[in-house]
Amino acid sequence: AIRTEAAGMDASRVSALPGVRQALLALQRDFARLPGLVADGRDMGTVVFPAARLKVFLTADAAQRAERRHQQRISANIDSLRADLEARDARDQNRAAAPLRPAQDALLLDNSQLTIDQSVDQVFGWWQARQPF
Repeated sequence: AIRTEAAGMDASRVSALPGVRQALLALQRDFARLPGLVADGRDMGTVVFPAARLKVFLTADAAQRAERRHQQRISANIDSLRADLEARDARDQNRAAAPLRPAQDALLLDNSQLTIDQSVDQVFGWWQARQPF
């Protein structure tokens, strides 16, 4: 249910409110404990977990993201999906509180032309390279 277009758009609108972001920050950070955490979100590497050992800024072009969403939801209109994704990106990139942008030390993964397995393999490779043992 949290992966629906409506939930994503609502999250984008609510996340622009500094009070909401501040109220959730401690709760989000409390999830970082052993054995580890994989966090997904537009400000995980810049605001919520700035000291994370591995930060991946996952992206794909809007046309590819719309196509993927369209394949997940047969009834969705692909042009509408793309417009919604572009509007959400613009809103999140330009908000005052925790704008969407990669952390300075994040590794960029543009998976526009990658399969899921290729994307996962790349992230695991980066993680393996950072292990001290």
